[in-house]
Amino acid sequence: MLSFLNRAGAAKPLSAAAVAAAQAAHCSGVQTPAASAPGGLHLASGQPYTYPDHPATSGYHDPVPLPPTPRVYVTPVTETQAVHTLEHGSVIMYYRPSGDDGIEPDVVNALAPVATGNHATYLIPYSDLPNGTGFALTAWNKLVTCPASITAHQAVTLSQGFVDSFACTNNAPEGKLGDGC
Repeated sequence: MLSFLNRAGAAKPLSAAAVAAAQAAHCSGVQTPAASAPGGLHLASGQPYTYPDHPATSGYHDPVPLPPTPRVYVTPVTETQAVHTLEHGSVIMYYRPSGDDGIEPDVVNALAPVATGNHATYLIPYSDLPNGTGFALTAWNKLVTCPASITAHQAVTLSQGFVDSFACTNNAPEGKLGDGC
């Protein structure tokens, strides 16, 4: 019975409000980028790795995940650590900073409480989002992409729905290890 208590809960579909916000903002649906995304693929500490998709949602990663704080970053992080953090059941909200087809500062400001108010959730700038993408939500092998035109209300509603669906769940190989899970 003890092992049952330590297992992560099941992932669930996005809420109707999150789906409506995604559709209104012209975001993608929830994608599963890799056909197979096994966990435990550790690199040597600090070893660089080039991911085929940006942002990466699974694959080889640093043996050390992101620290539990800060939850809101103003500079990019090492992507191999971010991927390890996803393996632990965390959700990362990535945004392209304003100026280069990025989201507006008011959207970033509105998303910060989502990161700080939820377990295992981070907000991180990411300049290498694909063209036309200003905002992306990631969990282990799950991705939603949105254009830079997303509003603060749409971004918050979608993000909270994504967190509620995937943070600390069995969607990730080690879904109970994220900060606060």
